[in-house]
Amino acid sequence: MIEQLATLTDHFLIAMPALDDPFFARTVTYLCQHGPEGALGIIVNRPSELMLSDIMEQMNIDILEHDKLAAIPIYFGGPVQPERGFVLHEPRGRWDSTLAVSEHISLTTSRDILEAIGRGDGPQNILVALGYAGWGSGQLEREIAENSWLNAPAETSIIFRQPSSLRWKAAAELMGVDISLLTGQAGHC
Repeated sequence: MIEQLATLTDHFLIAMPALDDPFFARTVTYLCQHGPEGALGIIVNRPSELMLSDIMEQMNIDILEHDKLAAIPIYFGGPVQPERGFVLHEPRGRWDSTLAVSEHISLTTSRDILEAIGRGDGPQNILVALGYAGWGSGQLEREIAENSWLNAPAETSIIFRQPSSLRWKAAAELMGVDISLLTGQAGHC
């Protein structure tokens, strides 16, 4: 029987090197919710070819600073509902549909935050993703027991300031782990 972990909300899930699932290999997922019902997270190190300005134009949202928004990538947040947008941000303002994940990070799914960003008065630190990663009741706990994931308390600097190509290694370093030295062999009894 898999033991229920204490909540991993506001933690990183760091894919172990042996995890070869094409959706999750070498990913860092920020967990926005975790409890007995399951978990929801956003992959924070898989930029897509889309830019924020592309999404804003598709949604007919006015853009004040087009060049600035053209430089912000849209991330692959996970395989569930890949047509739905999610904005991870440092809390600022009031939006129609926001989950306060921690005192530092919120997750918003409503259009009004994108409109504010387009006007230049939205949150400064954002990560915009399409889709999310989801786990059913007990599924994440099983995967952790099977040595698929490491977990560590999240750091906003890794999400918002670290280049996406360095986030996997940086997240593991929060635990003092050099991820390149790990193997896929489990050591569970």
